[in-house]
Amino acid sequence: MSSRLPASERRQQLLDTALATFARLGYRDAAMNDIADAAGVTKPVLYQHFASKRELFLELLADVASRLRAAVRDAVASSASDGPRAQVEAGFAAWFNWVDTNRDGFTVLFDSEVRRDPEFAEQAAKVQRQMADTVAEFIVAEGLESERRRLLAYGIVGLGESTCRRWLEKEIDLDADELAVQVAGLAWSGLRGLSPN
Repeated sequence: MSSRLPASERRQQLLDTALATFARLGYRDAAMNDIADAAGVTKPVLYQHFASKRELFLELLADVASRLRAAVRDAVASSASDGPRAQVEAGFAAWFNWVDTNRDGFTVLFDSEVRRDPEFAEQAAKVQRQMADTVAEFIVAEGLESERRRLLAYGIVGLGESTCRRWLEKEIDLDADELAVQVAGLAWSGLRGLSPN
């Protein structure tokens, strides 16, 4: 058994262990026993922190989503002085680097099993909404209304998600930063051609 940790550290350790377990087994096949064993704790310790597997998974989705959003938001904000083109590239670079180092997180957050459960799907949709809201702030085209910017932002978020899926499925030998430059170039070319008509 692992040593005693402060409650907040233990909770994060359990979330991290659950992430690896759910990514490997899927939500349906992963059991609380699997997570407790992998974390080196007893099942009662796990239940002290999470009342059910469902509660644990929902908190895990929120935790992973928060980390991804923060990585993208921080990268875009830190490149603000370099202009909108640099922000697009920084956002994609942060996203792809996050996915490259957090493959389990991407797998769990964007898994098709998640989309089939209404409550889990709502959490995944919330991630897309928040990412699209962030992206929409950086779409600047004279006369383009906010709802149109937001709609186009969903397209950019979808571009990022689909690219990550293919990149990981095929294990394409491409550095995350190089991929970001290419996808940002594609997105930027489209954004430059925007008009309200």
